[in-house]
Amino acid sequence: MISSGGKWKEMARSSLPTSLESTLPGISREVLSVSMEIKYQCQQCKDILRKPFQAQCGHRFCVYCFRQLTSSGPTPCEACRAEGIFEEESSMLNIAEAFPDNAARREIDGLPAKCPNEGCSWSGTVKDYETQHESRCGFERVKCVACQAVILLSEKDRHNERECEARTLNCKYCKFTFNFKEIKAHDEICQKFPLQCKECGKKKIPREKFPEHSKSCVKSKSACQFTEIGCRAVVDNGKQQEHEQSSVIEHMRLMLVAIQSSMRLRTEASSDWQEDSGLGLYRGPEDTLPSGANGSLNHSGRGGGPGVQQKVTALENIVCVLNREVERSALTQEALTRQYRLDQEKIEGLSNKVRQLERSLAMRDLQLAESDQSLRELQFCTFDGVFIWKIADFSRRRQEAVAGRAPAMFSPAFYSSKYGYKMCMRLYLNGDGTGRGTHLSLFFVVMKGKYDALLKWPFSQKVTLMLLDQNNREHIIDAFRPDISSTSFQKPISEMNIASGCPLFCPLAKLAGKSSYLREDIIFIKAIVDLTGL
Repeated sequence: MISSGGKWKEMARSSLPTSLESTLPGISREVLSVSMEIKYQCQQCKDILRKPFQAQCGHRFCVYCFRQLTSSGPTPCEACRAEGIFEEESSMLNIAEAFPDNAARREIDGLPAKCPNEGCSWSGTVKDYETQHESRCGFERVKCVACQAVILLSEKDRHNERECEARTLNCKYCKFTFNFKEIKAHDEICQKFPLQCKECGKKKIPREKFPEHSKSCVKSKSACQFTEIGCRAVVDNGKQQEHEQSSVIEHMRLMLVAIQSSMRLRTEASSDWQEDSGLGLYRGPEDTLPSGANGSLNHSGRGGGPGVQQKVTALENIVCVLNREVERSALTQEALTRQYRLDQEKIEGLSNKVRQLERSLAMRDLQLAESDQSLRELQFCTFDGVFIWKIADFSRRRQEAVAGRAPAMFSPAFYSSKYGYKMCMRLYLNGDGTGRGTHLSLFFVVMKGKYDALLKWPFSQKVTLMLLDQNNREHIIDAFRPDISSTSFQKPISEMNIASGCPLFCPLAKLAGKSSYLREDIIFIKAIVDLTGL
């Protein structure tokens, strides 16, 4: 038969009870409102004992410090050596021989305490400090894990989301992950980054497609195709046809000048050749003369010859036809211009109507969105201070929290009464603060309501938060009374106050395997607001 002492030692060898586990050393001496007695001091960290353990030599240690000292096995008590009372058997620190000092713990829990953080006026007992205020004080200064900056705990969420130079971001265009300080460098090389064409003004062109757009942009300029006959216009690609239609007369005149110039050059060349050779350059078969008529040939060559005269006459007729065609084209162009103006006026009128309809549709969409939001709120909200939050797709949401894409989520709003306080919950599926990576962190949020002017402030009702056991056996419960000096419970100025609650609400290990808290990838969280006094 094993004695009670032996039974305790056997349990101690395997592991400590869950209630004695701690990841923190002693409580800071600055917390005490009175001078600290030596019996309340941890012999290792020299601060106030947190969950005190008494070794067989009689010295007391924080459970965290004691576990650190004995992590590699039994070790000599340095306090015994310092006091000159070291004994080989009784002065060895051994987890199997030590026990929790509940008497000392009760005495320490009742000691008067104050918050050591500058600017905080909280006061109470050491137990209240440890269970309700420590690691939750908005005035506590903590170091940012990413950028190492020292910030107020109350500003931690804002710092992590908006200010931290080392925070991780995902490019909203290519989804690449990088640090905030690299955002400018990434924007310079991101192939999905939207650019604007300086020529046509088109926006949101991905960088990878910008060279292709530059080649086909209707606003890029090129020379008119009649540039070879004298047109000096340089117009946008998309307005080439418009330019050709509006400049028909000018282009015809340039063609006429070019033809006349070409004819003149040919005539001059023909005359020069005839004078040198005595033969007609444009002579047709009917102009062929007998071989004996040399005198007549030479005479006719000096006068230009009937063949050349006929060709000049034909070309002059062509020019007359072209002139008439130019005049006809000018009249057609004027008619088309008038019709174009009428069409533009009609288009402008229709465009105005379309813009009016678009504005009306936008107003309707806004009204529908507001109505939809109101319906969703009415679908889930309650008015009795009790709210059960069903969270489906837990595994996927947890992975998003671990990856940092969605670290926190908010519940729908609920109310203490129809005209009462408006509240919600904020849940970190991968933990926040001291619970990051190890616990679910659950917080209570006071929101701005329509009837706040009629309510009593600060908010002082007891709040109970629960993770429901779906076998209905052992719910995980944490409750607290609001610190009325905290900004979290004052009358809201913005949409919601700073969240306050439990960073160590539930160990993630309890949701692993076949957990009764997680069934079919769903968990249920319940909030109860005590309505006493309202």
